[in-house]
Amino acid sequence: DIVILAGGIGERLWPASVPENPKQFLSVDGNLSFLQSSIQRALALEPEGKILVITRSSLVKGVAEQCVSLAEKSSQKDKDKIFNDLIIVAEPKPRHTCAPLVFACKMLKFFDKPTGQTTDGTTHTILTLASDHIISPIQSFLGDCAKASQAAKEGYFVCYAIPPSSPATGYGYIKTGSGLDGIENVFNIDNFKEKPDLETAKEYLKEGCYYWNSGMFAFTDDFFLNEVKKCEPSVWQAFENFAGGSLPAENKVLGIECIENWQLMSESYEKTPSIAVDNAVAERTDKAAAVMASFDWDDVGSWDSFEKYAGKNDDKKVISVEGTNNFVYSDLPVAFCGVSDLAVVVKNGKVLVMKKGSGDFMREVVKMAKSAFEG
Repeated sequence: DIVILAGGIGERLWPASVPENPKQFLSVDGNLSFLQSSIQRALALEPEGKILVITRSSLVKGVAEQCVSLAEKSSQKDKDKIFNDLIIVAEPKPRHTCAPLVFACKMLKFFDKPTGQTTDGTTHTILTLASDHIISPIQSFLGDCAKASQAAKEGYFVCYAIPPSSPATGYGYIKTGSGLDGIENVFNIDNFKEKPDLETAKEYLKEGCYYWNSGMFAFTDDFFLNEVKKCEPSVWQAFENFAGGSLPAENKVLGIECIENWQLMSESYEKTPSIAVDNAVAERTDKAAAVMASFDWDDVGSWDSFEKYAGKNDDKKVISVEGTNNFVYSDLPVAFCGVSDLAVVVKNGKVLVMKKGSGDFMREVVKMAKSAFEG
């Protein structure tokens, strides 16, 4: 089974990414959106089970539209998978990443459970994917996922370790240890490191055993639930009521199965704390492993990164006099005069003008914009 977490806002790509039309709905090259590309990767994995897309309730229709649009461009096999085995799950409220993954495990077991029994005995191997990353080539990704799945079945919480290309300060890091027996390029994790300052990141790069944490994981539901019970019992306890609850009402949005306003889920979400799965499980379990990623990965967390994939400006919409190296993401024509190295974004009735390389200040910009523009 595959879980795609698609409830984020992507504030660092403001003003194109906003709560009602977040980053995962954007297209970097005019073709598939980030979310559609993620679903396409999920389909390429050919899962036997379900594909769960977990999002905010306000985005359910938008996610359904994305799914239908992708289905229209897909093979008949993938189209059938989208309409038969993809489920959109609407979270009652944001609860970071641990709660939705616990819910996914509980839900998959609940749906498999024969009537009148408390468990079906089935163990699900779950791969979690982000909804807004760029990953290539697909064959390398599929091979690494197979290794992650194998390690998960052997009782590990599996991360993907991305070889760092620079001393980045925007990612958490993984320090790898000894290799796992029998699975090539999979290693024990010695420890996790929070986002470092620049000097520390340079040291990590120099040492050669530190890797970026991609935020994608693999585990079996039984193992994961046991680790949550041990490491973060308050989350586990919030979902105990699933054992004796009732199924959600059948609901489809644009032909896509959807779970929203499910009382069982709402009750659990009221009780559960908001905590990242990294903090709740990954950093506490003594069974953490990492697949050394052979694929290229980018979380596209800045306009500088976005530009790398967007291609050249449209000459019919962008002109520049006495200026070079400017980037535009806009539906409106933009003219530059005497300025260079700028990024200009005109979307959703707002304009961002920024010097390239200043993306670290975007969260402050968004905070100020909310106060000044939305009052």
